[in-house]
Amino acid sequence: MNERQTRVAGETAQLPRLASFLREFWAEAALPPAAAHAFQVALEEVFMNVATHGAPEGRPAEVAVSLRHDGGQLVLLIEDDGPAFDPLALPQPNVHAPLEQRRIGGLGVHLVRQLMDAVSYERDGARNRLRLSKRIGAGAG
Repeated sequence: MNERQTRVAGETAQLPRLASFLREFWAEAALPPAAAHAFQVALEEVFMNVATHGAPEGRPAEVAVSLRHDGGQLVLLIEDDGPAFDPLALPQPNVHAPLEQRRIGGLGVHLVRQLMDAVSYERDGARNRLRLSKRIGAGAG
């Protein structure tokens, strides 16, 4: 089992640091490079939502990101101390409607759901916890 965790301020400037964290984990776990894209996109979508909309009063959110690969399952856990918000409670966007009839927002969450095998949310005390998982094999090397 491979597992790593990091903490960052919920500020958009921290996104490159999280991208490096994901790349380093991927290399250490010898995971197939082609499978990284789904996790890169999901991490970026969720983190940017927290950084843009999830700040507690007067300061950026504190964001903890952990990755765990065990038995072919990769779990990405993103926690923050912002106001309670369940992104999975948002209505599913109608991706087939003409652009002018679509509601603003919700496409990022929709994309994350499409990329992952499972996505779940819970409020744990004063923290939002979003768990994303996908089956993934080990790479060569």
